[in-house]
Amino acid sequence: MVAVNRIDPNAELLPDPDGEPFATKTIADQTYRQLRWDIVSGALEPGSKLGMDLLTKRYGVGMSPLREALVRLTGDALVHAEGQRGFWVTHVSIDELEDTMKTRTMIESEALARSIELGDAAWEARVRDSYATLSGLEAQLEEGGAEVFAQWERANRMFHEALVSACGSPWLIRIRRMLHQHSERYRLISLSHMTPERDVHDEHEAIMDAAISRKALRASRLIEMHIERTTDIVREALKSRDAEVEAVPARKTSRRK
Repeated sequence: MVAVNRIDPNAELLPDPDGEPFATKTIADQTYRQLRWDIVSGALEPGSKLGMDLLTKRYGVGMSPLREALVRLTGDALVHAEGQRGFWVTHVSIDELEDTMKTRTMIESEALARSIELGDAAWEARVRDSYATLSGLEAQLEEGGAEVFAQWERANRMFHEALVSACGSPWLIRIRRMLHQHSERYRLISLSHMTPERDVHDEHEAIMDAAISRKALRASRLIEMHIERTTDIVREALKSRDAEVEAVPARKTSRRK
């Protein structure tokens, strides 16, 4: 079980990674997107109670758009409701991580293979352009702050979406997007415990090259390996995170003796 922290209503909001101007959205949509990002990024920790009064202060909105946003997030399985007791951020677990990643692997590799078969010149251009944007931001990550990180997260998502965008199945795209969102949540909340020796740039480049070269089997295998590596890293990070949480009560108990 991971730690359950109280929400700080005065905490700095992380940038919305969707890249669309807030002015183009309704208040409920703005709130939904910001809440979703705060949950996926780990700013709102797994298991946190989503008190309405605290959230209205944090996001500067009324009860109606906030409740609408929370209901939508329940549909995304990022929030769960307990009758009249309110809303909580959904917990994380290693079992759920592995289930999410295995399912994402199946869906994404199938969608990529279909895109390679059906994709036209416009699809190739989307893949190349999204990869170029992602690569450009990678060089800025070490020096950049939260804003650059949010831009990279969006570019990473857009690259993966471009790869499968020609699969011809709205359902495959919709399911893949939801699974990607959940897998990114696990990766982001584990970042502080990760010590990976990994070149994600080379992985993305290899996937892009295989896709553009219409090598469906190779591209699908590369995307599977890409997700499997992420799973292995996040699994170990979660174990480290949980071990630290379990050690806190033990240290407190030893001080009392």
